[in-house]
Amino acid sequence: MPATSPLLSPATRLLAEQALSRSAGAPLLGGNAVQLLIDAEAHYAAWLDAICAAQRCVLLENYIIRNDEVGRAFRDALAERARAGVFVAVVADWMGCLGQSGHAFWQPLRAAGGQVRIFNPPKLGQPFGWISRDHRKLLVVDGVQGFLSGVCISAKWLGDTRRGVPPWRDTGVALRGPVVAEMQAAFAQSWAEAGGELPPFAAVGDGAAGDVALRLIATQPASAGIYRLDQMIAALARRTLWLTDAYFVGTAPYVQALTAAARDGVDVRLLVPGSSDIPLVAGLSRSGYRPLLQAGIRVFEWNGSMLHAKTAVADGQWARVGSSNLNLASWLSNREIDVAIEDAGFAARLATQYEHDLGHATEIVLSPRKHRRDKLGGATERPARTRHDGGSSSRAATGAVRLANRMGAALVDRRVLGHADAGPLALGALALLLLAAVAWWWPAVLAWPLGLLCAWLALNLAIRAWRERRRRPGADN
Repeated sequence: MPATSPLLSPATRLLAEQALSRSAGAPLLGGNAVQLLIDAEAHYAAWLDAICAAQRCVLLENYIIRNDEVGRAFRDALAERARAGVFVAVVADWMGCLGQSGHAFWQPLRAAGGQVRIFNPPKLGQPFGWISRDHRKLLVVDGVQGFLSGVCISAKWLGDTRRGVPPWRDTGVALRGPVVAEMQAAFAQSWAEAGGELPPFAAVGDGAAGDVALRLIATQPASAGIYRLDQMIAALARRTLWLTDAYFVGTAPYVQALTAAARDGVDVRLLVPGSSDIPLVAGLSRSGYRPLLQAGIRVFEWNGSMLHAKTAVADGQWARVGSSNLNLASWLSNREIDVAIEDAGFAARLATQYEHDLGHATEIVLSPRKHRRDKLGGATERPARTRHDGGSSSRAATGAVRLANRMGAALVDRRVLGHADAGPLALGALALLLLAAVAWWWPAVLAWPLGLLCAWLALNLAIRAWRERRRRPGADN
């Protein structure tokens, strides 16, 4: 990365480090040890080993914890530690676990003395508050071990050998050193937001455990730390910028940052799923390929069952791993957690893994009429796509936002539209025509939902007004 490149003067390196720290809202922490974890099987083994060896506390925060063999294995391991007197605290997201696990699933852990908080269920007085989700995947054990990742706790990540579905491709890290105290503090914020308060124990492993410098970026709604950092890295990269993302729906400013880097000679690559658990988002992502390809950015689609990793590696010096996708939901709406690592050794390992992944991907190239797919490293054909259930609900919202932005641009003529915008605009026109037909022939079909929505909003606004009226003067001071 430029901040550590020997080609830069000390003053320039200092300036770049300051810019990155301010963009991410996170200082550079030295003295850490980092281990790269690839795919769910390695994650689950490391996580369960750490939990089973816990002596003081286990703090687990995850978007999806599913009632299946994997979820039950984690719940039972946590319950065993809670019975042994270890403090066990779990934050699970309401939307992520909706239909995946419920009150009965958590009862054995609660009965054993563990504590569980469900993050941000729908509340009266906050009609759209549920849109913001806790998308983090975080585990801290005894204040000395930390893990963060894109992996949820579900057998879906392991694939299905009976149906020939390979495991999901995902990436995470195991951490030791001063960063673990920061991870514990990030969990404490989520725990407080979910209605709990952690006991005043401190991380005991805050001493040096290695020689890796990194930043922990624990974002909250509207903080945009990762968004600013991603744009900054796109601006600072000088040779390479290799991205992996599960649900890429880039905003215009970020796409412009990538295309500017590519036109300046940076080798920019984007690896995305070829088969997604959210087909609508995959279609919207593909609609944005053309401007990337025209700028010289290389785009690849993964040939496995699902690519769920969220990583970046730049200039052989800088790397990012975590839960944040390159879309508005992760950048501006959700609680996410990522680690930005400034270490040539780790960046080299992640770059090697990236090149290995490209051997199982299909490159997308432009042809005069449409995209053409060229297979890397052989002539084997792409396996049949498999539809998967579940996943992050906010990804569909991100796709809808992108479609709305393009329609708005066309209606108010606020920016120049390109060839790649034609498909989404046609889709929007078709949707509006269908709504017009329904409104003309069956007005009650639209009137009833509209009436219910208005009643719901009125109820919530009235409750919020009542709460504000009852609030004592000066309560917020």
